[in-house]
Amino acid sequence: MSLRVAVAAPFVQHGTDCLEEGEFVVALSLDRDWFSPDQAKRLIDVATQEGLLEREDDDLVAAFDHTDVTVPEEFVPDDEILRERSTFERVLDALVAEGMEKHEAVGAINGLQEELGLTIEAAAVVYARREGIDVSELAPIAKDALEDES
Repeated sequence: MSLRVAVAAPFVQHGTDCLEEGEFVVALSLDRDWFSPDQAKRLIDVATQEGLLEREDDDLVAAFDHTDVTVPEEFVPDDEILRERSTFERVLDALVAEGMEKHEAVGAINGLQEELGLTIEAAAVVYARREGIDVSELAPIAKDALEDES
């Protein structure tokens, strides 16, 4: 996923798993010219929400093994990664990452939603769990969406 690659790039560049926020922003905006400084800060927010970054005081820590990520020379992230993804989109990405066809997953989730009368987010989490895919970090968000609908 391009979000993971974009987040990993500053850590790979500096050879560390901990950077000051300013270093992270400079790496993405000035060194790589991928984003404006404001967009780089937005990326931090999105990556934190997605669980890829953690804040420790004024530092950012990679919450994944950035050394397993390859940043291709020609890689340039698109602005789409700056958009917050819904719980449904995040679960769908997890299903696809495990090898499931996207259209099959969407169809199965829609069927489950109709069958159980759930929100799309809750149906996606239930479906992923039935498929043996750990999306436990998204379950509370889906549960909150169910309670908001009541």
